[in-house]
Amino acid sequence: MTDRPAAPRVPLSVLELAIVPEGGSGADAVRRTVDLAVELDRLGYARVWFAEHHLAAGVASASPAVLAAAVAARTERIRVGSGAVLLSTTSPLIAAEQFGTIAALHPDRVDLGLGRAFTPPPAAADDAPVQARASTPRPSTGPRVVDGLYVPGAPPVDFTDSALRERLLAHKRVVGASRTPSSFRDELELVLGLRAGTYRDADGHLYPSPPVEGASWEPWVLASSAGESARVAGELGLPVAANFHVSPATTLDTIAAYRAAFRPGVLAEPYVIVSADVLVADTVQRARDLARPFADWVLSIRTGSDGAIAYPQPSGVASWEDRPQAERDLVADRVDTRIVGDPETVVARLETLQRVTGADELLVTTEAHDPADARRSFELLAQHWFAATTATADVTTPTSATPTSATPTASTGLELAAR
Repeated sequence: MTDRPAAPRVPLSVLELAIVPEGGSGADAVRRTVDLAVELDRLGYARVWFAEHHLAAGVASASPAVLAAAVAARTERIRVGSGAVLLSTTSPLIAAEQFGTIAALHPDRVDLGLGRAFTPPPAAADDAPVQARASTPRPSTGPRVVDGLYVPGAPPVDFTDSALRERLLAHKRVVGASRTPSSFRDELELVLGLRAGTYRDADGHLYPSPPVEGASWEPWVLASSAGESARVAGELGLPVAANFHVSPATTLDTIAAYRAAFRPGVLAEPYVIVSADVLVADTVQRARDLARPFADWVLSIRTGSDGAIAYPQPSGVASWEDRPQAERDLVADRVDTRIVGDPETVVARLETLQRVTGADELLVTTEAHDPADARRSFELLAQHWFAATTATADVTTPTSATPTSATPTASTGLELAAR
């Protein structure tokens, strides 16, 4: 009897935030991020996307286009892009022109990921129905296990809370996010129309954009719920990235909504990336020790006045058991679904995530106080993930496994790590 070769794994990509550690600087974080991307290129990751965050002490990735251009110039193969450009702060035209410019210099290596940043809902009247106050669709059920994948309930974050709402509005004013976006579909159709050279306004006037027309970037939509983003991405035949690392409670619903809405458009078939927060070390215990600050970091995002804090040192944070129950409730969804462990443990849980979601590709993000630990995590993961694909695919040049068309065409892993 002959052993059958292992099936190739799906491509693996990276979402980079340029984490600023406690005691570090944003400038150093940016330089390390570019250096890291060079290493990711060598290790065989398919793409590296840069997040857009503003006024957060712990995150230096504020300009995805600038980082993508810098990395494209220093790498040979890896795709570069945004995860995502936020259309509450950047107009779709400007985003398309920025990434069109990069794509002109680095053809067929650029991704334009677009997302709708959260906007505080209008203050609701005290007697308004609770259902009317919800800003996004809620997950279909509470905590559950789906074919070995733990799916948490939604965190108890009330975006109608007046204090939280005022904090978000103050942040928006400092960022200068004064534009009022059109419907998400209209914004995406503007981008696609400019690239096709066919965009006209309501009066029929044709608008050209030389850096956008014919640009070779791939358009992507980032989605965290079964709402407008997932639905419109499907209707326009675009690929979608579902944010399990941010909203694990809603990811399965997000993907289901996208697939249900899908019609051939930019792509002939649906294409789904699923993100995951991952931390790999040589041993399970070492990974757990390094993961201790994660709860504090997430808590600062969900409750702090200034967003993500500088990433704390593992020795300076409280243990999970010593935290107030209210704090644990607020961050448990992300702590419990972060994939932490040695390479074998992490690979097994990523395989479960891919199988249950049907992801065509996985996108991992990693936070650690010591940048060397984050770099080691990416190295260990690449060594063990790509080992199963080397016999059947050249992982350094992913092509057929990723959507490339630019025009319309017809183990259970249930151990909760990181606490």
